[in-house]
Amino acid sequence: MSEEEIRSVLSQKAVGFAGCGGLGSHSAMSLARAGIGTFFLADFDVVQEEDFSRQCFFRSQEGMLKIHALRDNILDVNPDAKIYCFDVRLCPSDVYELFQTADVVIEAVDVAKTKLTIIEALQKHAPEKPVVSGVGMAGWGNTEALKVNQMNTLYLCGDLISKVSDDMPLTAARVGIVANMQANVAIELMLKENGYGSLH
Repeated sequence: MSEEEIRSVLSQKAVGFAGCGGLGSHSAMSLARAGIGTFFLADFDVVQEEDFSRQCFFRSQEGMLKIHALRDNILDVNPDAKIYCFDVRLCPSDVYELFQTADVVIEAVDVAKTKLTIIEALQKHAPEKPVVSGVGMAGWGNTEALKVNQMNTLYLCGDLISKVSDDMPLTAARVGIVANMQANVAIELMLKENGYGSLH
């Protein structure tokens, strides 16, 4: 399958992003470069000074809503993309409505309780829709512990155990690896829908 064929398939696909911080911004940019046609971006936060250490934003974007900054960055790479922005703090009642036409949802929020409610809401209302979540990425090194674990239509990317603390902060490299794992899983799932299996 050529790159041109891959981009042709992916240009017809839509991905939802529950959160546009470290995981969401990096996975969205990888998917933009892959040629995804439609993005649904949901986040309520703004770009701040502390975000530059691990999120895919720039100093000129400080103070912007993350959804708008990420929209601009995606369009710089893929000007043909359709992008829908939702300035919301996600809750179970609106998750399905926002992402009902997405082929895959990237779950990328910071708070564990919110992660769970998003996943549960999608599995309740759209059990067939794949959800790709980032779980366990604090610290540095130990790259071999980062894996993809599948539970039906839920895909968990990370080491599943490392929690953020003063001694184990989030660092750009490990967050970026997990974000790109999420993007890679999403691409594999969307290509598989069109009859193209993985190449491993």
